[in-house]
Amino acid sequence: MAETTSPAQASPTLEAEITAALGPRSIVLVGMMGAGKSTIGRRLAARLRLPFTDADTEIEAAAGMSIPDIFETHGEAHFRDGEARVIARLLDHGPAVLATGGGAFLREETRNRIRDKAISIWLKVDADIIMRRVRRRADRPLLQTENPEATVSRLLGEREPVYQNADLTIASRDVPHDRIVDECIAALHTRLCGDNEAIQQTTDGIRATP
Repeated sequence: MAETTSPAQASPTLEAEITAALGPRSIVLVGMMGAGKSTIGRRLAARLRLPFTDADTEIEAAAGMSIPDIFETHGEAHFRDGEARVIARLLDHGPAVLATGGGAFLREETRNRIRDKAISIWLKVDADIIMRRVRRRADRPLLQTENPEATVSRLLGEREPVYQNADLTIASRDVPHDRIVDECIAALHTRLCGDNEAIQQTTDGIRATP
């Protein structure tokens, strides 16, 4: 079920303006495995005083088994169908901050639902950072290959053109998590409360598109 996080100290004006502008919409984090969607999502939810939900956790609860077991028992296509159903259900119960699996945004049906019911943030991450973060984890079915580095490079090539359809892009890199959250807050505020012109704050890793 949705997990309610405790609010952290932050600028109440920015937070209040963002949540007021969101209305019933959610904030959905998309991007590759290892991008920090769950970690950043929890902190962002705390800042905005919204519930946080991890779609993968909800999928496992609905299926009664782990994601690696779903892949092994039923295959990726079955998992993707269930993933789409779970995300659709979660988006009907906003506002919240929702972290999605790396392949969720690739399905057009899911992208359309996110577009209609949420603001999406792509946490963009480089291949070397992905490998450092996920190399020792056994819960990534798509990386159970002879050459995980080549797999990550292939997935990035396939997925990044789709991730670019997200409303906002934040560079996920090796800096304190709160800095990434600050950049998410700034980009959300500009998107929702500003003049809606495209902004470029490359030194802070923010890119927003109108």
